[in-house]
Amino acid sequence: MNINVPLTNGHLGDQYTKHAAPDQKIGNVPFISFPIEINNVPENTQSLSLVMLDWDSIPVCGFAYIHWVACNIDPKTTLIPENASHNDSIGLVHGNNSTAGPLAGPLDPVISQRYLGPTPPNCDHDYTLTIYALDTKLPLQDGFWLNELRHQMKGHVIEQASVELPVLK
Repeated sequence: MNINVPLTNGHLGDQYTKHAAPDQKIGNVPFISFPIEINNVPENTQSLSLVMLDWDSIPVCGFAYIHWVACNIDPKTTLIPENASHNDSIGLVHGNNSTAGPLAGPLDPVISQRYLGPTPPNCDHDYTLTIYALDTKLPLQDGFWLNELRHQMKGHVIEQASVELPVLK
């Protein structure tokens, strides 16, 4: 399986990061998700899941920041189009990102259960996007947590592919 995300000069495009125009943000949060091309999905795949993490956030906040989690994407999907996280142009189940939970304040699913664009505060960060090909659909609903996804995927991952997405401070 292969995944590709178009980059601009080797970096994730500004429109998907903290450098997005004000009309592409909710408050200070960039919300337009980037397109993802998916190729060579194993034949027996029943669903796809995606996870986008910022491992470079550990020195800043003490954990890998979750920017996007989704599952039960149709395995015939060859393109997750731009803004699919918000416009539901493809079917998917939305998981919680790092703005969800009692320590983060009141939950707004428009922000906490969708793509949360990168906003590196201290230096350039690399964001890891991983797509998982699974041999089943998962019994998860909107608002699931990353740990629930991991538990449900155990023993069901046929193949996975990752790509690093550099973002400028």
